[in-house]
Amino acid sequence: MTAFLVSLTIFILAHSLPGPTGLRIGLINRFGKKAYIIGYSILSTILLVWLIWSALNAPYIPLWDPNSATSLIPVILMLPACLLFACAILHPNPLSLSFVQSPIIKRHDITNLIRHPLLWALFLWAASHAIANGDLVGVIMFGGFAIFSLVGMKIMQRRAKRTLSAEEFHAAITKTSGQFTLRFKRVMGWAFTTELIFGALLYVALFHLHEPVIGVDPLALIMFW
Repeated sequence: MTAFLVSLTIFILAHSLPGPTGLRIGLINRFGKKAYIIGYSILSTILLVWLIWSALNAPYIPLWDPNSATSLIPVILMLPACLLFACAILHPNPLSLSFVQSPIIKRHDITNLIRHPLLWALFLWAASHAIANGDLVGVIMFGGFAIFSLVGMKIMQRRAKRTLSAEEFHAAITKTSGQFTLRFKRVMGWAFTTELIFGALLYVALFHLHEPVIGVDPLALIMFW
């Protein structure tokens, strides 16, 4: 349990301190924005792997008994999570979490339809796995990610209002608001369809890799339903 708590604490600090302390700006000024993004991405990946490894090796303290119903939840919700991830990963989102920096939302980007697609994908992944695991460590880790994703939507939108110009912020809000049918028409196209296909393939890949990588068969309990 100690290793898990240490890895969780360092993971949280690494993602909460750079901005408020000025460390992020200082590193960008010294090494450049591109180098910072690459370095920070590598560090985040290493810390995430460490966190997951320590969680898998932590003592199992059950809070409720996993069953076929709870195991079915991530099997269902991971499909829309993968679709959201695949559709959003390569597009800028000035109002939310994004791996591509730009104040402009393109016409066919999923951001026209869903303002925080990556954060919703994170929430679906985290919340569904917290329910499916049912143990103390799982609830702390996945529940924390789920809360972060919901709180992050408000935080990142407020940050965008501070960092974007009034015209850029208004344009981004306008493109992500309005009637659902109109926003859906803006998204539809071959690029969006292709991204949905990649999302479905990602779901299939994660489903088959879950047991050899994580050590848990997603269908283990469902088969006894």
